Amino acid sequence: MNEIETGRVVLLTTSHRVAPGLLSWTAWRLLHDADEVLCADAAHPQLPYLREAGVEVKQASPTAEELVDACAGGRTVLVIATAEGDRPLTDGLARLAGSGRVAMPDLELLPGSYDLPGARLLDLVQVMDRIRAECPWSSRQTHQSLAKYGIEEAYELVEAIEDGDKDELREELGDVLLQVVFHARIAEEDEDAPFSLDDVAATIVDKLIHRHPHVFGDETAATPDEVKAHWLRTKAEEKQRDSVTQGIPLGQPGLALAAKLSSRVRTAGLEVPLPKGEGIGYELLAMALRAETEGTDPEASLRAAARAYRDAILAAEANSRGRLAPEPAPG
Repeated sequence: MNEIETGRVVLLTTSHRVAPGLLSWTAWRLLHDADEVLCADAAHPQLPYLREAGVEVKQASPTAEELVDACAGGRTVLVIATAEGDRPLTDGLARLAGSGRVAMPDLELLPGSYDLPGARLLDLVQVMDRIRAECPWSSRQTHQSLAKYGIEEAYELVEAIEDGDKDELREELGDVLLQVVFHARIAEEDEDAPFSLDDVAATIVDKLIHRHPHVFGDETAATPDEVKAHWLRTKAEEKQRDSVTQGIPLGQPGLALAAKLSSRVRTAGLEVPLPKGEGIGYELLAMALRAETEGTDPEASLRAAARAYRDAILAAEANSRGRLAPEPAPG
């Protein structure tokens, strides 16, 4: 009897990251069955679709007391939440319920649509659009001016991985992702060959599917070596390169460059003698090639050794400060 007398308030929330009109069956049923449907935002993106479906929506911003009164007699009032969340209304309902002086209707929060995995990327695209349009610095950047930041962010990501800091890793991944989104946003403005972040994603999706025939096709691969063989074969078909050296950026760190060249040579089955020369460069080249052949990343190995050296420097500095510290005055 109490439910019939006090009625029911349903707060319907929707995600702006999901196309308007794509609501759950429960949401659609309640929208049709409710005695009254209210929304404070006359420009709410769901409204055209609700009207098309025959749902009458009244523009109103009721107070908590007015909403409780509207439910009298067992009525169901559904409120479509605005993007801001209708905080004054929900706070008011909580205050009334906590007072104990008002016969409250049943209160229900109903998510009408849910974010899909990756939906926050849409927020990133929207934020980047606005920054590009309104920020004096961001609006002037080019692919060339941003290039150095891509390198810096990649190194910071590697450092976070080697440190094992998960919070730092999450942040640095975001910084790297920002570089991708920023460059794609700039590319949209190209007069000759524009492309968008969707085009970037489509390209890598097509590439991944093509290079994983053991996942998306009829090929089989039971070991990592077989997967690598599929990858290299399909990559060779795509690139049609005249030399194994094509596609290797010469501007990368020296040890990494030497290891990459060695990997390409070994995979191709070529016999390439080491170039003759004197000096530390040729010695490092020989060491880098030997490390790569043995399955060791020479760049990562040297970086690990350098970090150990950094720790030794810090320890030496601490010892030096300890020796230089003044002795305490006698008591």
